[in-house]
Amino acid sequence: MKLRSTALVKGFRQSAPYLNAHIGKTIVIMLGGEAIAHSNFSHIVNDIALLNSLGLRIVVVYGARPQISTLAEQVGYPTPYHKGVRVTDERTLELAKQAAGQLQLDITARFSMGLNNTPMAGAQINVVSGNFIIAQPLGVDDGVDYAHSGRIRRIDIDGIHRQLDQHAIVLLGPIASSVTGECFNLTSEEVATQLAIKLKADKLIGFCSEQGVLREDNSVWSEMLPSEAEQTLQKLVADNNEDSGTGRFLRGAITACRAGVPRSHLISYKEDGALIQELFSFDGIGTQIVMESAEQVRQATINDIGGILDLIQPLEEEGILVRRSREQLEQEINQFTVIDRDGLIIGCAALYPFPDEQMAEMACVAVHPDYRDGDRGAMLLNQLRIQSKSMGLRHIFVLTTRSLHWFREQGFSESPVEQLPMAKKALYNFQRRSKILILDL
Repeated sequence: MKLRSTALVKGFRQSAPYLNAHIGKTIVIMLGGEAIAHSNFSHIVNDIALLNSLGLRIVVVYGARPQISTLAEQVGYPTPYHKGVRVTDERTLELAKQAAGQLQLDITARFSMGLNNTPMAGAQINVVSGNFIIAQPLGVDDGVDYAHSGRIRRIDIDGIHRQLDQHAIVLLGPIASSVTGECFNLTSEEVATQLAIKLKADKLIGFCSEQGVLREDNSVWSEMLPSEAEQTLQKLVADNNEDSGTGRFLRGAITACRAGVPRSHLISYKEDGALIQELFSFDGIGTQIVMESAEQVRQATINDIGGILDLIQPLEEEGILVRRSREQLEQEINQFTVIDRDGLIIGCAALYPFPDEQMAEMACVAVHPDYRDGDRGAMLLNQLRIQSKSMGLRHIFVLTTRSLHWFREQGFSESPVEQLPMAKKALYNFQRRSKILILDL
């Protein structure tokens, strides 16, 4: 009898909600020349092809910085930078066109592979490039003539949408023409950022050498607001590191998020499968830069007690929540997470860990009646899941009398009293007869 691993089945089932969430969504993927030159690039192409086959609308923007630099070094021709932009004279433009043209052919060829031993076996992927972008010169800055270095003048958004509607991958590089028939060298981050904004894309995705934005202890920021990303970018500027892959992407992501792109993701081009893990798992693997919001999910402070009491007292009076005094709240305030909307507490939940059993209780869940239609309960649950995982816990349990179906929708399963941690089991109120539900992390 063959032994069968359930890991594949479990992983496929867990990814289903994310598959459903991404079908039909528009994403712009920014691939720097460093990513293209890396040995993992073939896997990145396979993963992009997989996303296309799953129904995502994909625009790929590629850069050619290192390739242009290599060609310039080979012919011994200097290509100086000014304020992070390569000054593109006539000779440099020829090198840029050579590098970009070669990359376009190579990338298109990779998307055309249909070998049986590749993830694209049997796939028919149309890759479309064209004059979707009209450029104009950057001009002169501080006495420096950028010559053929340019910026975007306009984008043929309707033309791109027509190709995406036909399930094609749109592939665009750093060279674009002007209304006068000249060619200009653009930065890939500007092209990707402006495409994401004008297309009203759901995501902007970039690749760098690290697994996202790193803190000082080398841990990865899982999520950043544009204001936090701005601080990181300023630090990179101070360290003369703003032109790194991370710095260039952050600049674009900040602009995109503030212009309405909901999420920008930064992942490593060195990590096989990083793109799939980032999009189709709960925790992701890199850094997300998300839009500023009037609402913020955060750790509660002593100043939030009044707002929490206003939320939970009506539910306590109905018998939905167990009563808590102000004194008890003060003692347990560090256990609470709240949703703050312009200074008003509109949601709260508490997390009580039981480390010996690798479990935690989610309790005192409440959302303001005017804000119950926006999945804020799920937002609180997601935050508590992150907290629980960071503590090395494996399960979250709840005791509820009225919200059984909601917790089931979130993935909880009904369990007997015996599954509770020992200390909690001793306090279980058999008269209240709360339902016990457990979520595996």
